[in-house]
Amino acid sequence: MISLALEYSDKLLMGMWVTLQLTLIPVLLAACFALPLAVLRRKPNLWVQAPIRLFVSFFRGTPLLAQLFLVYYGSGQFREELSALGLWWFFREPIYCALLAFTLNSTAYQIEIMRGGLQSVNVGEIEAGLACGMTPLTLHRRIILPNAYRIAFPALGNEVILMLKGGAVASVITILDIMGHTRRAFSQTFDINIYFIAAILYLLITTLFVLFWRTLEGRLNHHLNRPEQRTVIAARGVTAVN
Repeated sequence: MISLALEYSDKLLMGMWVTLQLTLIPVLLAACFALPLAVLRRKPNLWVQAPIRLFVSFFRGTPLLAQLFLVYYGSGQFREELSALGLWWFFREPIYCALLAFTLNSTAYQIEIMRGGLQSVNVGEIEAGLACGMTPLTLHRRIILPNAYRIAFPALGNEVILMLKGGAVASVITILDIMGHTRRAFSQTFDINIYFIAAILYLLITTLFVLFWRTLEGRLNHHLNRPEQRTVIAARGVTAVN
């Protein structure tokens, strides 16, 4: 297996770079759209909520592979229209179609993650901000959004990991990510160990990301780990029980 890994190391490393692109770019783009859509999702206006809820329901309720096929193969049904709009250059490339499908999918999940984070912000802190005369923009910037992201941070990390593993379906539309190069190598060697090597690569990336994310989470919540803060939290808990 070691000789097999050395033989295909260059291709697998190139595939790893493509895999990272297919993970990080959609997640970052989705993060830009998810927050404003999550804020709108909480509006009482049904006409504002309904399209977002429909979008979220579709992309969370259907397989990522089906979504990828709809974008990649479905766009070919509208080639003339897309060419007239000057967009065919985008949809004819598998990598762009994968990035679009993954971005839409991640946006749907991040909307719900951020909605949960926004709803979990302490009402007392919001009322305190209003009592101090904060404008809605200042209230969101100083109280609501920092607390919402702190609450949602672990779930956002899980979303990145899910996108990393789910992105392996990109290989079915000829994208040479880790799984794409692995499938090609298997077709040449018929050695099942190549899939074990690919699994180790995914595990390595996931482990490094988890360690990185936990470090960020620790920095984000460092104020909760101070001894005096733990004493205050414990005192509040005792008061609540009494």
